[in-house]
Amino acid sequence: MQIRTLGKTGLRVSALGFGASPLGGVFGEIEEDEGIRAVRAALDLGINFFDVSPYYGLTRAETVLGRALRGVPRDRFLLATKVGRYGAQEFDFSAERVARSVEESLRRLQVDYVDLIQCHDIEFGALDQVVAETLPALRRLQEQGKARYIGITGLPLKIYPYVLERAEVDTILSYCHYALNDTSLESLLPYFQAKQVGVINAAPLGMGLLTEGGPPSWHPASEEIKAACARAAAHCRSKGRDITQLALQFAVSEPRIATTLVGMASAALVRKNAAWIAEPIDRELLAEVQAILAPIHNKTWPSGRPENNAPESFS
Repeated sequence: MQIRTLGKTGLRVSALGFGASPLGGVFGEIEEDEGIRAVRAALDLGINFFDVSPYYGLTRAETVLGRALRGVPRDRFLLATKVGRYGAQEFDFSAERVARSVEESLRRLQVDYVDLIQCHDIEFGALDQVVAETLPALRRLQEQGKARYIGITGLPLKIYPYVLERAEVDTILSYCHYALNDTSLESLLPYFQAKQVGVINAAPLGMGLLTEGGPPSWHPASEEIKAACARAAAHCRSKGRDITQLALQFAVSEPRIATTLVGMASAALVRKNAAWIAEPIDRELLAEVQAILAPIHNKTWPSGRPENNAPESFS
């Protein structure tokens, strides 16, 4: 497993990270024991970065991950969780709630500290509050030894320069913006590098767009995006390949992105993903798929408050 440095934190993270949202049943019910086996398989394969949130499964993902990591030497894994989002429409970025949230997460995760604490989906809040209240609250928790580093997460890319020009942040977590169909995150990578901000990529499969089964019914992408991704998946299938493998290989191949998070709910899936990214990418197939996706390349969807989005980029 390739290891990369997460910005100025100096944390050495696996190029493939373990997205723990499936442990909360976010993508369908799972057996807790199987989720625990998935975590242990990841550790055995050199995956050392685990990302979770109290929002995933309404605290269940944190609870299951905590049980899975119980007894594992603390220096064998790096643990990230989040604050600010607690339900589909439940957000609270206040300093008081942030402090309480971290204490609750530490209990569920059964650890004394997390390596990274992140403000979750900040586009749903007031960015000025995140700058003036939330991040300073997280820095106080850092000073208390409850978190080693702090970060921010969200979908619209414009949120990142806004916050980073006004506050000190160690990492950003962007999702659905470095994948076969959307590489818009690439435009900000030099900016993040200049600020030595660690970059975490999530949802390299586009939340189901780049899979054999296609996206779930609730997926916010337009029908145009869904149809193009379905054509790309069908093309891979016609060549005897799975678009998921190509998507994973493509995402982890960008060295400026420290780690790419993939949701994994079974040991078999962990082993398959680790084996897939170890294989060389099929450059010919990649070019063919990129050509199919060209008409919808970098097309996305709005998320959060209107002022935190750039409407002209949506389609």
